[in-house]
Amino acid sequence: MRIFISALIIFATLSLSAQPPLGAWQANTQDANYGELTVISIVSSGYQAITWFKAADGDFIRTLGGAWNLNGTHWSLSLEFDSEQPEQVGETLHFELVESANGYTVSGMNLEFRKIDSNAPGVLAGAWLMSARKRGDLLEPRSTDQPRKTMKILSGTRFQWIAYNTETGQFMGTGGGRYTTENGTYTEHIEFFSRDKSRVGAALAFNYELKDEDWHHSGLSSRGEPIYEVWSLRK
Repeated sequence: MRIFISALIIFATLSLSAQPPLGAWQANTQDANYGELTVISIVSSGYQAITWFKAADGDFIRTLGGAWNLNGTHWSLSLEFDSEQPEQVGETLHFELVESANGYTVSGMNLEFRKIDSNAPGVLAGAWLMSARKRGDLLEPRSTDQPRKTMKILSGTRFQWIAYNTETGQFMGTGGGRYTTENGTYTEHIEFFSRDKSRVGAALAFNYELKDEDWHHSGLSSRGEPIYEVWSLRK
């Protein structure tokens, strides 16, 4: 499915405007093998994730992403994860950008993205790494510099988590969809989940609090298990 890399090239065109392309973007396309696909890309101030899943049932197809940089009309993406081609992890992809009437494309491609939010209204927009997790009553720190990472990347309305290893290229799982933050409650509405498609359509509510710039996240996991996690914003 190397055509998906072409879709990423198309997404890269979203940065021609005067402001960085922060937020969430969506495209829809027909694939010969999978039918209609939804493509979502989330861009934070430094990191990007792009994901393909079936429009009909949320069946996960592929995700990839990492650190991005913009220089004029030149977009580069240094891959930290790629669920389908892990051998690409560590490589930097380079693209030239072209603007279209309704969004952005690359010449000769048929995929077009439209903006679905500009990092509002959610207060958790950004790229976060899990930095601690409770086991029993003990809060155990986790180094964010280690190759094994769990990242959450959020726009104003969209979220995605990804578990991966930058050293080996291993991809362990991902899930995402829409989210809201209201009165100390963070609610996820799952639209794709690589480990268990039956979770698609579920809504999970958690307590959240920002303490010293860290995100404290607690409640019950998708399997009904109690969790308490701390997430640190990537700079």
